[in-house]
Amino acid sequence: MTNIETFIAAWKSHRKVLHDMLEGVTTEQLSYRPWEKGMSLKELVLHITGAMDMFANTVQNGAHTQGTKPASPPETVEDLKAVVAASTERTEATLRTLTPEQLAQSIDFFGNAVPGFALLENAKDHEIHHKGQLFTYLRLVGIEQLPFFVSRG
Repeated sequence: MTNIETFIAAWKSHRKVLHDMLEGVTTEQLSYRPWEKGMSLKELVLHITGAMDMFANTVQNGAHTQGTKPASPPETVEDLKAVVAASTERTEATLRTLTPEQLAQSIDFFGNAVPGFALLENAKDHEIHHKGQLFTYLRLVGIEQLPFFVSRG
């Protein structure tokens, strides 16, 4: 397995859990915010998927590049699941195109010179951090059955 294949496998072991976490969510719960200025549950999920897409695009292009936004904002939990699935496929496809040179290149990321591979590791950590927040959101809306934080299957 190459370094990028190992990275993708590790990232997907976390991303699969994000998909699983949405199984018990209702459309009504998508607007839940734990505090007035906090992201809603739906916004947090979109932030998780959009950020990883942005990081992958940035490494691919060698400079900060925005992630892909959904064509229309998801209104239902089924819409959100579809956005997460499409984003996961798109991001994985981008990751699979990355060359060793792109992974080694130094990228200016908000004033810091970071090798592409290190930027992707930061991206995975960012996703894990926000997934932890999402676990808390889901508990606060009353969801009792949640998956383990990482999937091995």
